Amino acid sequence: MLRKLAFIFLLLICADVNAQVIPDYEKDGSDLNVLYRNEQTFQMYMHTRGYGLLYRRAKHVTFERKSYFEIDASTLKHPKEIKLNGSDVERKRYIYGKLNSILLVKASVGRQKTIAGKADKKAVEVRYSYSIGPGIAFAKPYYYTTVTHDASTVNKFRRFNETTFTQDSVIGRASFSNGLGELSVYPFLAGKFNLSFEYAPYTNLVKAIETGVSINYFPIKLPTMARNPAEALVVTIHVGFVFGKRWY
Repeated sequence: MLRKLAFIFLLLICADVNAQVIPDYEKDGSDLNVLYRNEQTFQMYMHTRGYGLLYRRAKHVTFERKSYFEIDASTLKHPKEIKLNGSDVERKRYIYGKLNSILLVKASVGRQKTIAGKADKKAVEVRYSYSIGPGIAFAKPYYYTTVTHDASTVNKFRRFNETTFTQDSVIGRASFSNGLGELSVYPFLAGKFNLSFEYAPYTNLVKAIETGVSINYFPIKLPTMARNPAEALVVTIHVGFVFGKRWY
């Protein structure tokens, strides 16, 4: 009987010790010296030719270095795009000469390194990172609502054609659903360099501003605007807000 009581008492002591293995200050992220190995973040960003969303899953390799995997989706506009009003002001505004609406989707692997760590909770941690990976550009044909000047005078949805298209015949932009069945796919290779400024008060949370440059190479040139050459190399500058969490 005494042995059973002693065994139960020993179990209670061990349970109490195990409960104290991870102190409260480590759980709540108040200790700057605690290393959380896993990190998951989301990012909303704008770049010089559109905007995008990003998901990143990272893991510490050392105290200062992380390896990560990310999935990125963003729009891509041509620098010469200008929205115009059609002959019917109640219709959607359109972009004259636009050939395709572009969506870029890419998956990359990368590394991140801390340049300057936090001295206290109010400080900012500075990091740099780089990544590389494949991507696919989805090009949806851009349709216009036009009027035909014949006896029927019916509206038609048409793609841009340099020889037969005139700005006077455009009423406005057609519905987004026009052209969905005609998607074209363009593979590309993506590379990115970032600077990240983290300002979260707790080490188990992630709040940061990230900026950098992206380079996308298209072996099959990407057509976006008429009367402009299709693009093989697209370089953009981006800035975004990063938020997420860390855990063991």
